Amino acid sequence: MTHFVAAHNVVRKAMLGDAPSIADDATVQDTRFGRYNEVGSGCRLDDCSVDDYSYFDRLCDVAHTDVGKFANIASMVRINPGFHPMERPCQHHLLYRGSLYGHGPDDPDLFHWRALQRVRIGHDVWIGHGSLIMPGLRIGNGAVIGGGSVVTRDVPAYTIVAGNPARPIRRRFPQAVAEAIERVAWWDWSDEELRERRHELTDLRTLLRRAGASA
Repeated sequence: MTHFVAAHNVVRKAMLGDAPSIADDATVQDTRFGRYNEVGSGCRLDDCSVDDYSYFDRLCDVAHTDVGKFANIASMVRINPGFHPMERPCQHHLLYRGSLYGHGPDDPDLFHWRALQRVRIGHDVWIGHGSLIMPGLRIGNGAVIGGGSVVTRDVPAYTIVAGNPARPIRRRFPQAVAEAIERVAWWDWSDEELRERRHELTDLRTLLRRAGASA
């Protein structure tokens, strides 16, 4: 089940459910949600898709982004910021937001091109406080982005990156273990499976035994 929010009017609930929980002062438009989603105070989401169990803490600003399941997005994260046309002699809004200044209509081609530079966030990704992810990037499943990072390149699955610009710090798991977790694909378990097998997600060895692998 998905919920499409053209303009939000959903209030925060004590318990998450099928409809998204969106803070009263958040701004959400043209965004599709799954289940058990949460959008914190002061967030702004525009033209996004957000899959099951993913959440945004306070003051996030996200545009043209597809978010997988169980994504953990901390406060003050910026994903897919707008960018200015540096190849032109003038970079100012005047050239593509002309209506603001009485200089004719806005430039739809530039905004359309921006919208095509979608960011894709994988499942079970953790994005630390105050991070910035530039347009058009792919963040792999299980990746970790350290707080305050500026991400300018794709991040491979199960890789920890940090810094400005963000650089790989280490992998969370050896390649064989990461591949085993991908095969398990626990993020696709049903709600019933999650309740029954939740203990496996707290112990790597238990999970891998079920997958016929070892840590």
